[in-house]
Amino acid sequence: MFNRKTQRGFTLIELMVVVAIVAIIMAIAIPSYQEQVRKSNRGLAKSDLLELTQCAERFHTTNGTYTGFDAAAACDVDGKDADRYDFGTAAITRTTFTLSATAQGSQTDDKCGDLGINQANVRTHSAGTAADRCWE
Repeated sequence: MFNRKTQRGFTLIELMVVVAIVAIIMAIAIPSYQEQVRKSNRGLAKSDLLELTQCAERFHTTNGTYTGFDAAAACDVDGKDADRYDFGTAAITRTTFTLSATAQGSQTDDKCGDLGINQANVRTHSAGTAADRCWE
């Protein structure tokens, strides 16, 4: 009754194979994309930390001390990554300071975690990976 040569379309098995292939590709692509987004956000945070460090050094040059340095008041960091990192100062003394960028939201899944830098340009992070890999 039906002639196989005149029928057109895809079989259910062919469609299921295509769906399976697309699912495998997406399972690989989405995590890779998310990691690249986190890496990009980390780059913005590093840039902001370096800018805050320069601002702290200018404050020290002007005042002869780091005491009283307020990053939010003294520096004009554009804060494009404010919803991904919380910037703060810690351990400010006359001769030392430490700046930190604490990951927030989806950025907490970043392999480097929280970032930090001090007056001696010692760069740190809270994750278990090598610090030079996070700051390169």
